[in-house]
Amino acid sequence: MSLEGRSVMVTGADGFIGSHLVERLVSDGARVRAFCLYNSQGSRGWLEDSPAEVRSSLDVRLGDIRDARLVEDACEGVDVVLHLAALIAIPYSYVAPQSFLDTNATGTLNVLEAARRHGVARVVQASTSEVYGTPATLPIRETHPLNAQSPYAASKVAADQLALSYHRSFGLPVTVLRPFNTYGPRQSTRAVLPTMLVQLLAGRSEVQLGRTDPRRDLTFVSDTVDGFVRAASTPGIEGETIQLGTGHSLSIAELFEAACRALAVSAEIRQDPRRLRPAASEVMVLEADPSLALERLGWRAGVSIEDGLRATANWLQEHRARYPEEFLHV
Repeated sequence: MSLEGRSVMVTGADGFIGSHLVERLVSDGARVRAFCLYNSQGSRGWLEDSPAEVRSSLDVRLGDIRDARLVEDACEGVDVVLHLAALIAIPYSYVAPQSFLDTNATGTLNVLEAARRHGVARVVQASTSEVYGTPATLPIRETHPLNAQSPYAASKVAADQLALSYHRSFGLPVTVLRPFNTYGPRQSTRAVLPTMLVQLLAGRSEVQLGRTDPRRDLTFVSDTVDGFVRAASTPGIEGETIQLGTGHSLSIAELFEAACRALAVSAEIRQDPRRLRPAASEVMVLEADPSLALERLGWRAGVSIEDGLRATANWLQEHRARYPEEFLHV
């Protein structure tokens, strides 16, 4: 199924992955409806950085995913919904868990109900590898038990299960797509890679991080976006959960060493208590088995960690004014 000429709504279009996804969809010839979080400045988030020809082609809807009637109106006439709108900052989920449940679970319910009523042909629910918690076995397969270790992860488990329940209960054509750790240009410094790169680019000899022993499977944003496009257009995957990952993991310490090499700098790590999760909430390793994505979507990660690090560092260097150091711990 080609997306060319089809109406595709992206929720969370103003965010990190969402904005890259919108740009890809426009380049593929889709008619894109960009659902962005309303704010008093009328800002479209990272879409403000998109090329003028992308911005001019969009049908932008400013609102809140928690507003059921607004979401239903936005879904009218849409063929495909790529649902990425979510609160994602794990540290903030310890402070404001109700906000995460309202946005991530109830917001997903609103999307599912709207898609059902309007007969949407495909809903892709954006999941997260955090739903697995620290795994019992590696590599992690889609059949691994879910074990939320943070309010954020619990809210995403709820969202994923709602989506799958709508397929089983109402025949809604839903696919759950579960990316592992996506990185790249436009990512917030709430994530570990941008925060270490920003500090290294600022010339710090000591970089403040949390724990350095957890391991993560890192996928460059263009690869993740390609997975979403394939999940939106591949027939016969309704009701399935498919994860996106490289099949390799790096510890935070190893990632830091790779970042130093990419920038040709030398620095040391100093542990910052503000970046530590509660001990029982820390997920120690996330490493995907990407074989199902290859089998069902024909997808595999193509950008190496070295190339992805350089691209991310170059972008951050060009946009350092947007990453003031006082916000490194938000």
